[in-house]
Amino acid sequence: MAFKNSILLGTIGRYSDRFHEYQKHRSLEERLELALKIPLTDGIEPVYPQDLGHDGEAVGLVEKSGLEVSAVNVNVKTEELFRRGSFTSREANVRETATEYLKTAMDISAELGAKMISVCPLIDGWDYPFEVNYQDQWRWLLRAFETASAYRSDVRISIEYKAFESRNRIVLPTMARSLVLCQKVNAPNLGVTMDVGHALMANETPAAEAALGNDLDRLFYVHFNDNDRGADWDMLPASVNLWETLELLYYLERMGWDGWFAYDVFTRNGDNVEAIAATFEIMESLKKLLDKITIDELNGMVADGVPARSINRLIASLL
Repeated sequence: MAFKNSILLGTIGRYSDRFHEYQKHRSLEERLELALKIPLTDGIEPVYPQDLGHDGEAVGLVEKSGLEVSAVNVNVKTEELFRRGSFTSREANVRETATEYLKTAMDISAELGAKMISVCPLIDGWDYPFEVNYQDQWRWLLRAFETASAYRSDVRISIEYKAFESRNRIVLPTMARSLVLCQKVNAPNLGVTMDVGHALMANETPAAEAALGNDLDRLFYVHFNDNDRGADWDMLPASVNLWETLELLYYLERMGWDGWFAYDVFTRNGDNVEAIAATFEIMESLKKLLDKITIDELNGMVADGVPARSINRLIASLL
């Protein structure tokens, strides 16, 4: 399987939740230097505007590092103006600003040679019944991505869906709803980022959703991590759902998918740089396990459809 590993630059810096702050602050320059030292790194995913600056002031630093950029991640959630929504804000000027973020990030992405942006509209949704107009929200969302998709047909926009957090309900919670949006916009440069942890939270089967997205030519990007399906814990890949992760890799191999893999792995206990290095090694080990079982044998298991035989063989492969 041909894929490239990308580091989400936020995973090797400081981050926090409602209860605590984890890891130490590192400047963009420090994180770029660390990324260069992590084995098996092929590229990075910087954040606009927090890493790159509103006007792309830090693009030169990224270019100077020599690191390839998988995508520019567009953050439309943490700034005060987005507190009540970005693409679905009640305020037209806020919706326009969020759309401008997409367009500026597209320009920066093209400048960096990535030709792709990824965006997760985490602040767009609702918390209570009768809080929002669902029809307005959907129309505003469509308009934003229609505008951005038409702005530059040479840059892909990959939407990362998530069921909840920071809103109780997010406007794009599943692969299916995200694909409906893509099909409605009907632009070839609009697709989906499947974050494995987000698929698990939505009670999806990651391999099945990847197959659906690929069938519609909308699977643009994959973020790997893991959780217990209860919350977005951003754990090491395959640390909880080993077989679901392996099954996803098997389907990506079957489909001939050769895009970037990025990793939303956040470390509360231990060193976050070590965790990203371990993440890449885990993925290499999973590839070796896939090769050990062989694609042909896995094809046979799927064709046979008898769990008693397939699970027995999968467990035996660990010996």
